[in-house]
Amino acid sequence: QVQLVESGGGSVQAGGSLRLSCAASESTFSNYHIGWYRHSPGKVRPLVAAISSSGSLTDYSSSATDRFTISRDNSKNTVYLQMNSLKPEDTAVYYCNAFPLWGYAYTDLGSWGLGTQVTVSS
Repeated sequence: QVQLVESGGGSVQAGGSLRLSCAASESTFSNYHIGWYRHSPGKVRPLVAAISSSGSLTDYSSSATDRFTISRDNSKNTVYLQMNSLKPEDTAVYYCNAFPLWGYAYTDLGSWGLGTQVTVSS
């Protein structure tokens, strides 16, 4: 499995924006679909957004639709999550992970990284 490193988190006020990055060092990165997940205390790690290996397909959770945009640049081995109109309930640690089958974003995931903290204040 490809090793991924998240970055770009921070503290913003409600209505602000952040862009998260998910970077890999291996060229096999382009073979994998990538998902962004988030974790907050006491909750499971739901999928926020996903993008197919080629970038032609995307999927969003209902809370992310119309506010977040996932994209990838395979030449840079990086996936981005542009988050706009942030809300306090978006506060969480955000993780990215790779999965082999589109539509199965919780199957055969790699090891979880350290994630990146996003804090949105009201």
